[in-house]
Amino acid sequence: MPKIFEYLGILIFFYSNEHEPIHVHAKKGEYESKAEFSIINGNISEIKITNISGARPLKGKDLKDFKFFLEKYADKIVEKWINYFVYHKNVEFEKITKRLK
Repeated sequence: MPKIFEYLGILIFFYSNEHEPIHVHAKKGEYESKAEFSIINGNISEIKITNISGARPLKGKDLKDFKFFLEKYADKIVEKWINYFVYHKNVEFEKITKRLK
């Protein structure tokens, strides 16, 4: 399970046996959600947050923080996904403890 980011206590990661579409998981405590990236002509056209079967979804402030993080870091997330799953490279973990603006 490659951990790629932590933002304000929300752990953002991939499972090692992931599949397309490109997506990332976000977990805080017992809550977990997933964000799927739609890519058209090499550009992110949409990010869709979905629930995980059997898990309670992120909500409230944590969901809002996750959405904001995705707006700012979507390109980096996709880059890490491609590096890990396509090129089989290790990806670096980044911890962000201050609220993004």
